[in-house]
This record gives sequence, C-alpha cells and structure tokens, in this order.
Amino acid sequence: MLAMPSLGPMIEVRELAKRYGRTVAVDGLTFTVRPGQVTGFLGPNGAGKSTTMRMMLGLDPPDSGRALIGGRPYQTVVHPLRHVGALLEGSSAHGGRSAYHHLLWLAQSNRIRKARVAEVLDLVGLGDVRARRVGTYSQGMAQRLGIAAALLGDPPVLLFDEPVNGLDPEGIRWIRGLMRGYAAQGRTVLVSSHLMSEMALTADHLIVIARGRLLADASVESFVGHHGSLEEAFMRLIAP
Repeated sequence: MLAMPSLGPMIEVRELAKRYGRTVAVDGLTFTVRPGQVTGFLGPNGAGKSTTMRMMLGLDPPDSGRALIGGRPYQTVVHPLRHVGALLEGSSAHGGRSAYHHLLWLAQSNRIRKARVAEVLDLVGLGDVRARRVGTYSQGMAQRLGIAAALLGDPPVLLFDEPVNGLDPEGIRWIRGLMRGYAAQGRTVLVSSHLMSEMALTADHLIVIARGRLLADASVESFVGHHGSLEEAFMRLIAP
C-alpha cells in the first residue's frame, strides 16, 4: 500500500472557468477536496461536474484558472495511474481484448507490477471472467472493469463520475464500502452522482454546483440541516 500524505489538500480547484462557444460550462469555480473523507460532487444535469473533472485530469484545457492534484497539474505527473485513479465514462477497453490484457497493458505503461492486474480483477469481482472479451461484458461488468483500471496503481487520489451506473444492488453496496474504505485509509475520494439517497450513505462532505458555480461546500450533516434529507436540501438549494 502506498504511504498516504498526512497533511494538505490533495485536489485544489482555483477560479476554474470553461466556455464552449456561448455556453458557460464552468464559471470561476473554487474548492478543495481533502484526504480522509468521501467528497460528493453534486449538481443538476449540465451543472459542469463532468467538465470540471475532465479539466482536473487534463482532458479539457481550462480557459482560466487551474486544477492541481497533489500540488501539480495532472498532465505533469509521471506514471499517473500510480497517483490518480479515475472513472469518468465507464470502461474504455477495446471490445476485442480480454479484461486481463486490457489491464496488463495499462500496468506496463505505468510500471505497475504484473501481479497487481490479477489482484484488482479479484477485488472488483471479475477474476473468474478475466479471459473473456470485454465486448461480451454486461454494463455492470464493464463498469467494474473501469473501476479496476482506476484502482490499478493503488493511487492516493480517486475520482469517480457516476460509479454506480449499471451496478446491481450488491454492486452498489460494494462500491460504497470500497470508497469509504479508501477514504478511511487517508486517501482523497471525489465522487459525482445523481443519486441523493446513495450520496447520503456514502459522502462525508459535499461540493454542490449549478450552472458552473459553487453553491455549497459543507459537511453532509451541516448541508442537510433541518431539511430532513439530502434530497430535500439539494432541491431547495438549486431551485430558481
């Protein structure tokens, strides 16, 4: 297991902005995601969550501002899978490859030991189907493979965008425990989801945005307050 950092934020977003033509996707967004807790990243459709996460990973360049992971831009990190694990759009594996060889290629490109491939396949419940072509996988199996890729480098920082997509109830319970377990180890976990009930069970802290702007940065307990549920508090906050 990697040594976890004891102090300092792991993800810093400062005055981040992104526009597509006349559409403002992210508008001067600033927040910090700290280690040792699961941080839920919430917002309605089109709020800018996925765009923000893509800018964190250097997939989309910001128009202004910056996103740092461990104090530096993601694209400057050598062997990034050993520092940041990310699931943005499920598995990106070629349908003709086996799950094992997909992960083996990723491991070799980041100087991760070969034995780790079998470890993560067993961890996500795909050990018995590691030799099957990914194109034959169900949506839930493909989602588990994407999670396996994120965990491959045993990274201190994890970013998950809608990780429960395609998972059955057992799988949802499993990924919830996985994220909370990694946070308890002192890792930084950022997860976006539309499922308020699931975030109420999983997250310790919340970042809420709408129209690319920050609306709330608070613990789940203080955010819910007297509203009775996370869903009620969220709907009141984003109401026009």
